[in-house]
Amino acid sequence: MLHFLSSQSPLSLWVIFLAENFAVTAIALFAGWTILKLLKKPAKPASGKEWRICLITNLFNTAITFSGFWLWKHHYISFSFDQNWRLVADFFIVFILMDLAMYIFHYAIHHSAVYKIIHRFHHQYQHPIPIDLFVLHPLETVSFGALWLAVISLNSFNFYAIAIYLAANVIFGIIGHLGIEPLSANTRNKPVFKYLGTSTFHHTHHLDVNYNFGFYTNLWDKLFRTYKD
Repeated sequence: MLHFLSSQSPLSLWVIFLAENFAVTAIALFAGWTILKLLKKPAKPASGKEWRICLITNLFNTAITFSGFWLWKHHYISFSFDQNWRLVADFFIVFILMDLAMYIFHYAIHHSAVYKIIHRFHHQYQHPIPIDLFVLHPLETVSFGALWLAVISLNSFNFYAIAIYLAANVIFGIIGHLGIEPLSANTRNKPVFKYLGTSTFHHTHHLDVNYNFGFYTNLWDKLFRTYKD
């Protein structure tokens, strides 16, 4: 796949990456609204503004994808393709590194003037719906993208681990922006889920911006005392 992409023109690459990002968005929205429908918790319809921002976010995400490919092609980012134990190890390393990096970035935004400029844009939706995963200020989209590219440039990570992480990132994004909790309190207290960033965890952050800055886990919030149940 990477060799095929390497043979494409910049315009073709842009079209391919744009189609990829649109496909991911469509899958995420379909999954989110399907979950709400199955739970018989209808969400308010997305506004025209939300759809427009979603489109803009896809354009910026495409630019980030293009940048990541350029960095790989010029050897600033490298991957291994072995299907062995490294796949699991690299997934957890990237998962934890990104969780920590995004916690720090998210916390910093909320405690600076930057919040008023860019991040408050996302927080106008106290009761998020699936599309709000993609309703971000363009500068925030670029910042998260740059953070992602910086992390994967630290080491030659397993390519398949990166692919699994990206899928997990979308799944957590969908869950965090359902606006309701699909899991029972009993399930959320089980060891497998107890330290993960559930829908309730992120929804609480939308209701009270002083708590729950984590994305995939609540570990950093509990460690740095910014956790709210």
